[in-house]
Amino acid sequence: MHSNINGTGVALVTPFKNDYSIDFEGLSKLVNHCVDGGIDFLVVLGTTGESVTLSSQEKSQVLEHIKMVNQNRLPIVLGIGGNNTTSVIESFSNYNLEGVDAVLSVSPSYNKPTQEGIYQHFKAISEESPLPIILYNVPGRTSSNMTAETTLRLANDFENIIAIKEASGDMSQIMDIINCKPSNFKVLSGDDAITLPIIAMGGEGVISVLGQGLPNEFSSMVNFAMDNQIESARNIHYKILGFVNPLFAEGNPAGIKKMLKLLEICDDAVRLPLVKASEKIELNIKKGLANLKS
Repeated sequence: MHSNINGTGVALVTPFKNDYSIDFEGLSKLVNHCVDGGIDFLVVLGTTGESVTLSSQEKSQVLEHIKMVNQNRLPIVLGIGGNNTTSVIESFSNYNLEGVDAVLSVSPSYNKPTQEGIYQHFKAISEESPLPIILYNVPGRTSSNMTAETTLRLANDFENIIAIKEASGDMSQIMDIINCKPSNFKVLSGDDAITLPIIAMGGEGVISVLGQGLPNEFSSMVNFAMDNQIESARNIHYKILGFVNPLFAEGNPAGIKKMLKLLEICDDAVRLPLVKASEKIELNIKKGLANLKS
């Protein structure tokens, strides 16, 4: 198993064919594109992977295919989360976890639990998980924020809770976590646009959407930032920052799939209730790619 999960991770899309079946050839191209582009670890079956629209069988097929293509070149993080604590724990047995290095588990959505409820949710998962756990705080999707106090409580109480993907966008909260966390607990950016400032403040990487489209550029920015070469990192940051808005303007992963289609990696099909990104988004991304090459 890979022990170090830091640097540039990417939340992989699940490519679909025009009939909405899984495009395993496209998935192979995507994995190799990321590995060859300098990505540090792969995140499978997260939000960007449209996991909520995949059957249990499809999820297992996607994981096994990625493991086969990856050939243990990069660490793999598997998304296992939800708002039913018992169901999350039971779902560990749904996968062959050989070759998986950690679990990314999102804070419960829709239920709007208290901070104590969030703590108890992850406590229960921690006590049953066969793998290290990366917490995922994304209030924009879950409708509840996991506070710095709760994150730090979990980080201190459970050795197998090793990191957090922080997507609250609240820099004050993120800095509180970085400043007070245990030394072996990692803070990973969950927002592409603020990855550089989070690393500059002491974060140790990112789980990115854009990174799978531009792996060379994004991983170079992260590597420069982690080596404290901030000017070099900043130059790349501003070159690729313009992609963030069009990628997310009409929902994720519609935007990144449009980019991957333009890069001839896979089609841009998404499953309902998502729909393909518009022609306007396509033109913006196409213009950005042309400018990047010039």
